Amino acid sequence: MSLRHILIMLGICLLWAGNIIAIKESVTSVPPLASVALRYAIMLPVCLPFVRLVEGLPADGRPPPRMVLVLASGLLLGASFGLGALSFHLATNVSALAIAGQLGVPFSLLLAILFAGERIQWRRSVGILLSFAGVAILVFDPRVFDERLALLLTVLAAFFWAASTLLLRRATGVHVLNLMGWQALVSLPPLVAASALLEPGALAALPATPLSAVGWIVYSGLLSSLVGHAGMAWMLQRYPVSTITPLTLPTPLLAITLATLWYRTPVTLPMILGAAITLSGVGIIALRTARKSAA
Repeated sequence: MSLRHILIMLGICLLWAGNIIAIKESVTSVPPLASVALRYAIMLPVCLPFVRLVEGLPADGRPPPRMVLVLASGLLLGASFGLGALSFHLATNVSALAIAGQLGVPFSLLLAILFAGERIQWRRSVGILLSFAGVAILVFDPRVFDERLALLLTVLAAFFWAASTLLLRRATGVHVLNLMGWQALVSLPPLVAASALLEPGALAALPATPLSAVGWIVYSGLLSSLVGHAGMAWMLQRYPVSTITPLTLPTPLLAITLATLWYRTPVTLPMILGAAITLSGVGIIALRTARKSAA
C-alpha cells in the first residue's frame, strides 16, 4: 500500500474518531432526536442526485428484495443514530460510551451466526466473550455506575447498527451515496415524528441553533458519514478487506483518547481494563473475519 493511501486511511479513522465529540457537542445544544434529523437533512441534498431504485420494480408492483433490504437497513440505522444521540445527551462520561459502542462488531457476528448461517471457530468466540466482558467491567466503575441508562442505550444503538449492517451485507453493489440517500429518506420522517412527540418545540427552535452546533452536525453528516464512508468504499475498490480492516482498528482507540482529552474524563482502572479487553475482542473478531472473507 502506498504512503498516500495509508494517509487516506488514517484520515478516515480520524474523521470517524472525532465524530464522538461532534455528537456530544451537537446534543448539548440541540435535543438529540432533532439533532439526528438535522444531520440527515444536511446529508440528503448531497445524496439526492445519486438516489436511484436499486432494482426495477417487478410487474406486480412489490418492492424488489434488495430495495427492501436497503430501506429496512436505513430505518434500523436511523434508530441506531437516534438511540446513540439519546445516550450522549444523558451521559457525561463519553469515553465509556465510546467503549460500549464497539459492541456493534460482536453483535454483527452474533446476528450473522443466527440469521446468515455464519460459522465461527474458537478464536472469534473468544473475541465475542472478551468484547462483552470488557463492557461489563465498565458497569462496576463508580464513575460510570450512575450512567447505566446511557450505557444501555449505547448498547441498544450498537445492536441496531449491527442489524442494519447484516442487511446491507446482502444488498451488495449499491453505490454508497445512493445508499446514504435512501437512509436519509426513510429515517427523516420517523425521526421528525419522534422529535415532535418527545421533544416539544425542538423542531421549531432549529432555525435558532447556534452556529457551533450546526458545525458539529455538519461534521457528523458530511465529513464523518459521507466523506468517511465514501473514502472507505473507494479504498475497498483498490485493496482487499483483509488489508483494509487492520487499518481501521485504531479508530476506537483514537475515539476514546480524543473523548478523554477533550472532556478531561478521569481515567480509572476499570475503564482502562474494560477498554483493553473490549478492544482486544473487537480486534480478534475484525481480523479473523477479514481473513475469512479474503479466503
